[in-house]
Amino acid sequence: MATSRPYSSHSTAPSAPELPPQSYDHHHQPPQQHQQHQSYYGQYPTPSPPPSSSSSYGPSGGGFPAGTSPDVIRAFQMVDRDRSGFIDEYELQQALSSGYQRFNLRTIRLLMFLFKNPYDSLRIGPMEFAALWSCLGHWRAVFERFDRDRSGKIDLMELRDALYSLGYAIPPSVLQLLISKYDNGLNFDSFVECGMIVKGLTEKFKEKDPGYTGSATLSYDSFMSLVIPFLVSYD
Repeated sequence: MATSRPYSSHSTAPSAPELPPQSYDHHHQPPQQHQQHQSYYGQYPTPSPPPSSSSSYGPSGGGFPAGTSPDVIRAFQMVDRDRSGFIDEYELQQALSSGYQRFNLRTIRLLMFLFKNPYDSLRIGPMEFAALWSCLGHWRAVFERFDRDRSGKIDLMELRDALYSLGYAIPPSVLQLLISKYDNGLNFDSFVECGMIVKGLTEKFKEKDPGYTGSATLSYDSFMSLVIPFLVSYD
């Protein structure tokens, strides 16, 4: 299985790089990237240092990263009623409602899968929650920037521009496939859902393409192992 288009910046967590100063026009091709700063998947953002813990929460949930907003900590603690230091998908859905909106459970499950806690696949702790919250902040800024008519939805061309600003040069056929299941454009929930699928599958594909050439040979087992987790999370 191979691909021949650049997709994503080199990162290991689904958070967006800093936004470029302005988007490109709908009627022109995306701006050329500087060759010395890119691989086949696009530009590499400057890697961030690993967060350090500044406080602990719960007997086994670990601590929030240093500098975490009190609002983020409060949103987590409000839904962690058993004080375990972990929250499940329904509690995450409720927590995000306090700062963003009520996301569809499909989107919540994708977020849970991509921000997986290495010790408990069904729940996330403070570290994962803080990273997830920060990621959504980046993606919210991108969505609002490319929702140029302030309709609360983005169309095919706005989706193309938004994904490109995040590091994904998506072929038109894939864009059409992504947007075809949504009527009258994508709201923020749908944008996150689409973006997380693109981000997650790209990261998994890059694991099979260590040279970042944009192509890889996959066995049937490898292909199924790559795709099935997203289908299971998505349903």
